[in-house]
Amino acid sequence: MGAWFSDFTTQEIDTPKRGSRQSNPNLGDVPEGCAALILTHLDPPQICKLAALNRTFRGASSADFVWESKLPLNYRYLIEKVLDGVAVNLSKKEIYARLCRPTLFDRGTKVIWLEKRTGGVCLSISAKALAITGIDDRRYWNHIPTEESRFHSVAYLQQIWWFEVDGEFELCFPKGTYSLFFRIQLGRASKRFGRRVCNQEHIHGWNIKPVQFQLSTSDGQRAVSQCFLDEPGNWINYHAGDFVVENPHSPTKVKFSMTQIDCTHTKGGLCLDSVLVHPSALSKGLNR
Repeated sequence: MGAWFSDFTTQEIDTPKRGSRQSNPNLGDVPEGCAALILTHLDPPQICKLAALNRTFRGASSADFVWESKLPLNYRYLIEKVLDGVAVNLSKKEIYARLCRPTLFDRGTKVIWLEKRTGGVCLSISAKALAITGIDDRRYWNHIPTEESRFHSVAYLQQIWWFEVDGEFELCFPKGTYSLFFRIQLGRASKRFGRRVCNQEHIHGWNIKPVQFQLSTSDGQRAVSQCFLDEPGNWINYHAGDFVVENPHSPTKVKFSMTQIDCTHTKGGLCLDSVLVHPSALSKGLNR
């Protein structure tokens, strides 16, 4: 498909020469309905590229059945859930574009969007929506502002003996396999003279025992993994586990946690930004 698409989009659109008896067939002769059928086999970025070819493909690229084939099967649920139904009367192309924009919901503690190329549903959960042991004690944790988070703040741990973070969510996901990650950084980043610097003063304890991640779903799925935290100064997505959705019209409740509760030593110097959930097919390069 990729090679065909490349050849197809680079064809020259011939125009009849003055005085000629017959012109060669060209892309402008393709019926709009046929062009729309071609577009259903392409991904959204390719559709937008073809729309620039000529008037026929531009019209075909707005057909509702083209974009409905790219939307999740439960897109109406997503409209009601996060857009309060305001997009119901829009065209399918406009609905797809609207759902691709990251949208805050649940009092601004969660963000949901569609991945533009695949239409996969992605979810991000702020640290403020998680249950963090000791979060209300300033001796241990603080919420600090930062431009490096889509929520504009992260939870920063100075030092603690019992490290535990729990959370849960419930959502109707399209059918498929999904991965859950914790977005974490060791050290506290800031700007100095316009350059990013990372204060590593409080980092300790993470190389003694691994952090344990757990995930469970309302239909009995479970995942457990362990990992040492490393790479100070870099945001890392730590893979907690995967879960499978079979019924896109039934809500899936997911509980998850991150713990390091060995009280023989303290640990600190950690920034917790968020929890990220997206189709496992998009996880290449993210797993730790």
